[in-house]
Amino acid sequence: MSTFLFDQLVFGPVHSRRLGISLGINLLPIESKYCNFNCIYCECGWNADKRPAGIHLPKRQDVYSALEKKLTEMQSSGELPDAITFAGNGEPTIHPDFPEIIDDTISLRNRYAPESKISVLTNATMLHRNRIVEALKKTDMPILKLDSAIESTIQLLNQPAGKISIKKLIDQLKSFEGACVIQTMFVHGMYEGKKVDNTTQEELDAWEKTILEIKPRQLMIYTIARDTPAQSLQKVSEQTLKDIALRMEKQGIPVHVST
Repeated sequence: MSTFLFDQLVFGPVHSRRLGISLGINLLPIESKYCNFNCIYCECGWNADKRPAGIHLPKRQDVYSALEKKLTEMQSSGELPDAITFAGNGEPTIHPDFPEIIDDTISLRNRYAPESKISVLTNATMLHRNRIVEALKKTDMPILKLDSAIESTIQLLNQPAGKISIKKLIDQLKSFEGACVIQTMFVHGMYEGKKVDNTTQEELDAWEKTILEIKPRQLMIYTIARDTPAQSLQKVSEQTLKDIALRMEKQGIPVHVST
């Protein structure tokens, strides 16, 4: 299995399937994945069994300095990014200074790249903390993961560190009052002898019902593009994704499809 780890604090810009020319920010360690999910499809691979000795998260000032340096370079070259995106080797909102780093990023964006959108790719597990929710609401595109509306499927697909309550999660997502983007990874295959498929009628019915409760301003749906730690997983067909998109567009929700 190949894994893909970001080896810099600020990386790119990269050509994102969803965000255009995106300058990335990795608030996690560069030597290993650090996340409270252990998704069976994650391109960064599995979480380490034990936290490696000496692991550390980047300091707020280091993030500020690295981002300012990169934006200055891009401004000088006339090639500013479409998006500044918090992604990287795990879940960005677990960084203890996440809200303050968002404020710093907004300030730098306004100074150097006012047309760029600030995006955060998050698994939505930290929405029980008001300071995280408020920080996400300040961004242009809080992109929140919801791979299923069925708890057992979330446990299988996302392997969360703790128990997930789908009811609490939905309530937290609804608190954005539509000012969010929901992203869903569709995949099928086998994992540890169990069938994995979040495109069944039962799955899609539950997912659609939940999406209509959340009322996001946009959906982003996609399938695997790189190697996965669970090796028996397979891409969902482009036609299946288009069918799902059409289903939701009929409900009045814009959908971006990545294949």
